[in-house]
Amino acid sequence: MLKKISISKYIAYLYLIMLCVIWVIPVLFGISTSFRSQAEVVSTGFRLFPVNWILDNYVTILENTSTAPILRWLSNSVFIAVMHTFLVLVIISVTGYGYSRMKFKGRDTLFFTLLGISFFPGVVNIIPSYKIIDVLGWVNTAWAMIIPGLAGMGNIFLVRQFLRGIPTELDESARVDGAGDFRIYFWVILPLIKPILIVCGLFSFVGSWNDFLWPVIVYTDVDKMPITAGLLLLQDIYGNYRMIGQLMGSAMLAIIPTLLLFVFAQKYFIQSINLNSGIKG
Repeated sequence: MLKKISISKYIAYLYLIMLCVIWVIPVLFGISTSFRSQAEVVSTGFRLFPVNWILDNYVTILENTSTAPILRWLSNSVFIAVMHTFLVLVIISVTGYGYSRMKFKGRDTLFFTLLGISFFPGVVNIIPSYKIIDVLGWVNTAWAMIIPGLAGMGNIFLVRQFLRGIPTELDESARVDGAGDFRIYFWVILPLIKPILIVCGLFSFVGSWNDFLWPVIVYTDVDKMPITAGLLLLQDIYGNYRMIGQLMGSAMLAIIPTLLLFVFAQKYFIQSINLNSGIKG
């Protein structure tokens, strides 16, 4: 029995190592390509590390503030992702509280109806969503990226399920002391659902940062673009094997914020991913 467990453990480790290698090699190749000269990119083909390490690609990227203002794109993406994540946390925490704690007619029917609708592919909403954004005058503004998707039913479902594991006796004791719904939500419930909010916040930030199709549709002003839409524009500026080093350098700069988020929030994410980490009855 011990031998079987040991073999299965080794197989699992081997599988994880293979996945890690498959994921890491393209990233390492992208990083190394950003430090190559254009002549080396064209002449050497696939080579994991460059012969001569140069910083010219990054200098060119940062100096180009007219046709490809990448620092502005990064700041736009940071603002959009942070605002979107903050509003998501506010909305899903309040909505999850309402669906799990407040009693009103048709509560569960409404919740599961919306949950079922959320399973439709998001691409079917692109045209009506754009029409709404256009009518509101939000095209080429940050609101076009911040507002859509705030009330994602997936996040609301996670918060609702997490709240169902928190004893209702806490609410009842707070009501006995004279607390209303707002005070119960703010002082009792909100501190207890911090783990699931961290998970939803991380997913929301990364999802907003990596969103590609929607910003390409709603942005035409170069200065107001987020980084994902800007990278598509860079394919016309740096692509077609003309300046591959600059193109890869731009892509590497684009992943720095999410990489830093993973490094600093990894501990919290691992602690929070267990949906049963709240209060046990």
